[in-house]
Amino acid sequence: MAPRRLLLVGEGNFSFAAALSDTLDPSTSLTATCLQHPTDLARDPVAQENLLRLRTRGAVVRFGVDCTQLAHAFGPHDRQFDRIYFNFPHCGRKAGVAKNRELLAKFFQSCSDVLAKEGEVHVALCRGQGGTPADNPQREWQNSWQVVAMAAQGGLILSDVHLFDCEAMPGYKCTGYRSQDKSFHVEGALNHVFTKSLPLEGFQPRKFRINLGSQWFSFAEPEALAGKLNRGFLEASSCHPVKIVNEKLIAEMGTAFPLKRLECSFPLFPPGGTSVLPSGICDIPSPFWVILHEENPDSEYLTSETALEMKDFLVSFSELSLPQHPRRDGNEAAHKGICGPAKVCLRSSLLVHVQAVIQAPDFLPGSLHILSGPVFQKCHILPFSMPAFHETLFILGFNKNLDASCLSPLLDHLKGILDSLSQTLLEESKRSSSVEFVIQPNGKDYRIHAKSHSFGPGCTKNLIIGSVITFVTSVTCKDQCFVFVSINLDLLAMLVWDISDWRILWTFDNRFLKNFVPGKIEPFKSYSLYPPCYVHDISFWLDEKKGFDELEFHTVARAVSQDTVISIQLLDRFQHPKTEQVSLCYRLTYQTCDKALPQQQVASMQSQFRKEIQQQLHVILR
Repeated sequence: MAPRRLLLVGEGNFSFAAALSDTLDPSTSLTATCLQHPTDLARDPVAQENLLRLRTRGAVVRFGVDCTQLAHAFGPHDRQFDRIYFNFPHCGRKAGVAKNRELLAKFFQSCSDVLAKEGEVHVALCRGQGGTPADNPQREWQNSWQVVAMAAQGGLILSDVHLFDCEAMPGYKCTGYRSQDKSFHVEGALNHVFTKSLPLEGFQPRKFRINLGSQWFSFAEPEALAGKLNRGFLEASSCHPVKIVNEKLIAEMGTAFPLKRLECSFPLFPPGGTSVLPSGICDIPSPFWVILHEENPDSEYLTSETALEMKDFLVSFSELSLPQHPRRDGNEAAHKGICGPAKVCLRSSLLVHVQAVIQAPDFLPGSLHILSGPVFQKCHILPFSMPAFHETLFILGFNKNLDASCLSPLLDHLKGILDSLSQTLLEESKRSSSVEFVIQPNGKDYRIHAKSHSFGPGCTKNLIIGSVITFVTSVTCKDQCFVFVSINLDLLAMLVWDISDWRILWTFDNRFLKNFVPGKIEPFKSYSLYPPCYVHDISFWLDEKKGFDELEFHTVARAVSQDTVISIQLLDRFQHPKTEQVSLCYRLTYQTCDKALPQQQVASMQSQFRKEIQQQLHVILR
């Protein structure tokens, strides 16, 4: 294993470097730098003593190093530092917060050039300077150094913050700017630990190929679902929390009912290419539609580069009955091989498959038939509304003569399992029922509500994690009735591990899965702390002829922002007294949960959003 490489910048009298060197393993390489030149420290006996200690221990000392230009100070073969320290940065005696923010931003951008892939940047700041909730007291955002926002400009996220312990470094003496005698006040100072985040920009919707019978088709991932198709979270090799909680749920249900687990060989597209649920099931969600393009030698849709790219995302589907299309209706053009695209929707619920399950020859009344898989549906941008999530569907058929006596044991057992799972992290003395079945107006169906005090006062009510649908007449076979229990596995996983943001479940960052150890459940610890929020307002006139679809407005925002818009609030609705034209004003709040998000990139997203709603929603910007 290669020795760790440490870099210290902005050293004053080199006392921190000397103290740190006493604690290091001999294999660790230490490079200490300062902005001053040797002559500036020649008359400082403390600095000279520390320099001697460092050189005796084999440390590298560099003078005249600008921490905002680290790539200039270190050649390509002398970079890849595992840890970079910058203690109490400051531009000068009279520099205000704006100047110090600029220093931090340039420093973080410079760090990205010399930091190892899994390296850390440690920045110590005086009490209140950072502008995060960890500060005590916390300054107003505009009066702080906004350290997390500045780090985002270098592609870094705040992964830890703790007290800066001077006593742990014997001999360390904090100096002021350029080693001036007046030192900084370090009581209550905090050490901020930053790590690299995955890049946010450049993540484009992927393209997929599917095989339907003897014909190959291709389609592009909807922009609002970029990165959410074909992730394989429920596969046997997965250790994702939705897989863990699904296996636990199924195993517990199996203690009371015989199980028949169905392999999820059903296509992502519902039978017939539509997303119509069985009659009797209300709350039909709005689906995502995709265009299937037939691959043939004359196709203009596929280029050689595109086809090569799609090999990495090859998806095999079951036979799909495509809907009739103007160019698929058996006319002469179709017989000549002239093919056109077909528009189909992604399944919005596993309930679209119940007909096929209960009509199968091997369907067993009295057994729980289980389907699990991802589903996709358009939704408004709200804290617990997900455009993609994983659903488990339990299907139970029973004889009519048994009436509703089969339902009560099922609900009681399910409630006990969900209560147990959702309270895993609570102390035994604090246990109380957190899951309840709320009867619907039709008097026979239920919504499964869960409460979590961990998500804050505003999120303890109406968190719907599933539903129970009973006696659906359109799928009744002879003398049988059916119960369908649908569970949102993503929400259930959030409850179990105290995950407050559903978006983190879809991250590509490998650090996420390290939180989940088989057989052990502990609260999720985020590796991206206190991400800043950015607020932008937008107002526009509506086109009376075209109308306005607010759901599409949210969907466009989700796509353009790559799921970084966390809130859309209607601020004002104005109708012109003369023209009667209607204007709407919305406020968008941007924030990430696992990536660096610079303010400049948010401004770019907002600009693109303005263009997209003009084109797609036919509004007139104000």
